[in-house]
Amino acid sequence: MKKNQLEIACFNYESALIAQQSGADRIELCENMKLGGTTPNSILVVKVRESISIKMHVIIRPRGGDFVYTDEELTEMKQDIKQYKKLGVDGFVFGILKPNGKVNKKQNKELVHLAHPLSCTFHRAFDVVDSFEKGLEDVIECGFQTILTSGRSTNVEDGIFDLQMIQKLAKDRIEIMPGGGLRSSNIKLLQEKLTPTFYHSSAITDSGETANPEEIKELKNFL
Repeated sequence: MKKNQLEIACFNYESALIAQQSGADRIELCENMKLGGTTPNSILVVKVRESISIKMHVIIRPRGGDFVYTDEELTEMKQDIKQYKKLGVDGFVFGILKPNGKVNKKQNKELVHLAHPLSCTFHRAFDVVDSFEKGLEDVIECGFQTILTSGRSTNVEDGIFDLQMIQKLAKDRIEIMPGGGLRSSNIKLLQEKLTPTFYHSSAITDSGETANPEEIKELKNFL
């Protein structure tokens, strides 16, 4: 039987240590919180991997802004996946769209294939696809294991009904991971509406970029 689990988005080394010490099941490692998370540098990846034993996914996103990438950016993403696979990460987080808002199946499939056999999560690019029903089927076809989404809203609370709908449409073909403004103050509300899944939070409760250990423990208490 599936159970609720917690992934913490970590924007620095300290957060990764805090996430493990506070009981998180997995981290998503990234940098540049103000840009919504970009690919972390290899020194940070190595340092975190050597310091934690819980699962570690790494975001592959060369820049902030939209999710339509040039050939050069796609090449950079491929190189990062190849390099980080060798460093012992457990999975990757990325998402590529076409200019018209549809999922770029060709490019995503290339990256999923390159990442194999590691797990791939389609990140919040999903929240700006032109149709979540079509987007869901496309992401599944690309071979992703998880979709990180706020339910196409600014935060999970506002997106709760879409999250329910997406999870229902997904059935058990792909995991739907709520993320975006998820905190201990609203996780109970989501749990009442959704079937057991992974939950995603940065657990940052101040103006900085470091996770709050008490917030992680609170989140875990609800799961």
